[in-house]
Parts: sequence; C-alpha cells; structure tokens
Amino acid sequence: MQTEQLKKEMPGIGNPGVAAGEQQGSGEGKKKPAMEVRDVHFAYGKNKILKGASLTIEKGRITTIMGANGCGKSTLFSLMTKNLVPGKGKIFLRGKNISNLRLNEFARKVAIVHQYNTASDDITVERLISFGRTPHLGLMGAHKDEDEKYIQWAMEVTNVTEYRDRELSRLSGGQRQRVAIARSLCMEPEFLVADEPIASLDVSIQAQIVNLFRHLQEEHGFTFLFIAHDLAMVEYLCDRVGVMYHGKLVELAPSEELYSNPVHPYTKTLLSAIPVPDPIRERKRVLQYYDGEGMENSVWTEVSPEHFAMLPADGKGCSI
Repeated sequence: MQTEQLKKEMPGIGNPGVAAGEQQGSGEGKKKPAMEVRDVHFAYGKNKILKGASLTIEKGRITTIMGANGCGKSTLFSLMTKNLVPGKGKIFLRGKNISNLRLNEFARKVAIVHQYNTASDDITVERLISFGRTPHLGLMGAHKDEDEKYIQWAMEVTNVTEYRDRELSRLSGGQRQRVAIARSLCMEPEFLVADEPIASLDVSIQAQIVNLFRHLQEEHGFTFLFIAHDLAMVEYLCDRVGVMYHGKLVELAPSEELYSNPVHPYTKTLLSAIPVPDPIRERKRVLQYYDGEGMENSVWTEVSPEHFAMLPADGKGCSI
C-alpha cells in the first residue's frame, strides 16, 4: 500500500496537527508552541546541573540544543521526556504541564529517538516497529486495522519496508537507526525528541539520517528537538539553535542568524572550533576561549527579531 493512499484513508497519518485534533484555520491552536521549558532547575545532590533553563519549541520546526559535554543538554532531554522531575520550574506540552500528564498519555504525544538502539537482536524489524503503537492499544493489547496502517506508513516513509522481516542483528547501524525512527513515528507523535541520534554512525550514514529528518519535517510537518554537538550538522539541519553553557541557555536564534552573527562569547567560542576545509586557513585559525566572565549579572535580551542572548544588564557585554 502506498503512502499517499494511506494518507487519503487516514488524514492523521503524516500530519501531526490533524492527529492531535487541530482544526484547519484554527488560529488559537497554531499559536501554541509544541513545548515550553520555564525556569527549570535540577541537581544531583549538591551538584547543580540546570540553573534556570528556559526554552520555547515552536510547532513544525527543527530546534537544536548544543553545547559542551556537561553543560546540561542530556539532563534537559531527560526532564523534557519525563525521565526526571524538575527540582524547580515547569515544562508544558501544548499548554499542559507534563507533570500532570499520565505516562501513557505523554507517550502518545512525544516520541523519543535515542543515540543507541538497544533492542534485542533477535526481534524482527516489523515487530519492533509495532511496539510504537503500544500507547494507543486498549486493554486487550491487540492491533487493529488502524494500527497496522500506521505501522505500514512508518516503514514506508523511513524506507525500511524491504527488510521488515529481518532480525536486528542483520542490519547496519544506519538501518537500525531508521527502524528506531520508524518506531517513534508509529506513535502518532506531535513532537519528536532526539538525543544525538547520529553520533554513533559513520559520516556517510549520518547524511542519510539527517536528510530523512529534514524530509519528515518539510513533507509531514513534524516538530523536532535535537540534542547535538556536531556543529556542521546543526547548521545544515536545524531551523533554530539554542546554546547551553553551565546549565543555562545563553543564546537562541534562527540557525543562519546564529552562525553568521553570534552574540554571546560562548557561542563564538563554540563556532570558532568548527574545522575549516582549507589547510592554510586551518593552520591560521585561532580558537577562542570563554571563562564565564559576565554571566552573573546577565539577563535574557532580544538582540533582533527571534534572536535572544544572555547579556550583562549594564549593556557592557561579556568578553572572551
């Protein structure tokens, strides 16, 4: 069965807005962001990881959070996927506090793509993907015709149909990651969150997965949040980029704007580390370093439309 035929039979397939019950032309529904993180704090014992992180994920766009190891990216990911509970602050999914959502209800709205696929090697591709329908099943736990159609669509859109009967042990790393994405799509999510989904893949396979994510966003309107450290991939794939430093978001801007006009000194430090594909220029490249000076009295400032950064309240600017 072809994807277009499936979409005609079930309008919600490949259209997260319809699946979520939005009405065409409903202005109020379109204004709601996919997710909001408001002044979230988190600590492991006395070790403070997040120190007031705030972020808005716009519906239908690809947003990335990047930063150095230990800056709090993965902790924020765990909080946004209900694997951890904020010590302070709130996280909202389409206007609802996620702490008030039952896990089964949350699982129908938010799909997770992990860096590593840890499912048993003995399971077949189609069987694994079908697990994505679990949050939608009734008490009997049996698949209905609707479930089978979603499974079929997810396999087709991720190009895994040809090896649906293979066991995971017979798949390459890129194929396994496509299967993981298909399982996530099978859940009819409004929002997909991915924690470094291509970090474990070789470069040629990375490009295929990145193009798949871009296709899903452009053709099917999915909303994505990526946790990433590959600066070149982020520039190519994402619509908006947030930069984290020591548990706080220090800059947020459209991708092109952030890469061409970084404002916060830590953002400049990160971007200065991108390798240059020119041996002469690479030898002359000067790496910048930021030690956190000026962060204590910084406030969230609108630099230009859709471009925000943590800058000192006295207007003097941080220094590298």
